[in-house]
Amino acid sequence: MSTVTIATTRTRRPAAKGLVLPQTSNEGLTVAERFVVPNLTIKQILDVVPYVTSAGSRYATLLRTQALALIEIFDAAIFAVLLWVAHTYIPEINPTNVHLQHPSLYTSAHVLAWSIYGFAAGLVKMGWFVLGHECGHGAFSPNQTVNDIIGFIIHSSIGVPYFSWKISHKLHHSNTSHLTKDQPFVPYTREEWGLQPMNPEHENAAGSWVSLELQEAFQEVLEYSTSWSIVSLTGQLFIGWWAYLLADVKGQHRNHPTWANHFLPTSPIFTPQQSKQVLMSSVGVICWFIAIAYAVQTFGFVAVFRTYAVPYMWMTHWLVFITYLQHSDPALPKYEASAFTFARGALSTFDRELMGGPGIVGKISNYLCATATHGICETHIVHHSCSRIPHYHAWEAKTRVDELLRSHGIQPQGNPATWSEAMRILRECKFVESEGEVRFYKNAKGQAARVPVFSQ
Repeated sequence: MSTVTIATTRTRRPAAKGLVLPQTSNEGLTVAERFVVPNLTIKQILDVVPYVTSAGSRYATLLRTQALALIEIFDAAIFAVLLWVAHTYIPEINPTNVHLQHPSLYTSAHVLAWSIYGFAAGLVKMGWFVLGHECGHGAFSPNQTVNDIIGFIIHSSIGVPYFSWKISHKLHHSNTSHLTKDQPFVPYTREEWGLQPMNPEHENAAGSWVSLELQEAFQEVLEYSTSWSIVSLTGQLFIGWWAYLLADVKGQHRNHPTWANHFLPTSPIFTPQQSKQVLMSSVGVICWFIAIAYAVQTFGFVAVFRTYAVPYMWMTHWLVFITYLQHSDPALPKYEASAFTFARGALSTFDRELMGGPGIVGKISNYLCATATHGICETHIVHHSCSRIPHYHAWEAKTRVDELLRSHGIQPQGNPATWSEAMRILRECKFVESEGEVRFYKNAKGQAARVPVFSQ
């Protein structure tokens, strides 16, 4: 039987360590769940997915390329059908064909119909993004040149700097949940929030005990109103993608001496050897902007906005939304370099059912959203364990990997990825401590949901 020790949480003040509470009061004590830091290796995970090692035959790799090519064509066809339906039938909502009681209702009906189109087309575009993302991981073809050509075309057509983002995304996969090397949604520390230093008389480092007085002090700084939380989350979801590309907002602010930008070869994300790839990516996005400008001049701003821009904004929303919920949760660990391994990073994420929920409605909405986005939200642990697995194999791999993880006491499934869940995460994930080998988010009261332990 294995023994368990509390993971080291070093503080500047040596008084309270681990779960030791002041003797004066148990007010503010919470029941933090014990999290056993996993010791699984990537080999153990991949051993339960046999085709990962057997897919190197000519037939298998050729089949993989052909399958993904057909899926790309299918995605483009769905988008074309949605566009045709919108342009054909929405104008038919007029006084000649449809009787509405007030003229303004026709405008409202048009706005509603185009909004539904934009939402649906945005999901399809997110699926298009996922295919380009798989090219960046080498999951499209065994030939990396083919991967890069197809990926560059796909991502440039939706305003994504293919090579630049591929480079930073590779850093993310290599250092998932590494506190000083991971790239997106890096948590802020107590000091970065400007909070008072830890006081052992009012709290412990694990976050399982915080005095009521200190909880109130934390809340004054960290807790926002519901209305402001909605505004903040909406801004993050709809402009967060470009804020990240242009200024590394929510990115790795500790390991970059200057602000990072995905379009400049001199950005700290890149090495001098990668300059040509960065410039090529920037040229691809510039061509995308020129194409949009030409479309506006040819068809008019309104037509381009409702036909292309709205679906594009939904696509960037889904991209930020999915990534945020995959890697942010009070139950997910963040690692210092001394405790980090690739396998621990891969397992420090959640699979979530995109727009899922209880009942038949939740099942239908998840099926539609997961199908459109190729399961990128539902099979994320498998993707981080072996990013070369194509999405159509990831579902089978997930079943086998989940069985392995649960046999080791690891829960791979998070709550469904919904907007209410994103609001919960925004409120529960405020900061991490500045020291400690394994850290968990603390909420607006300074409380942590989990306490890390190492098995020996």
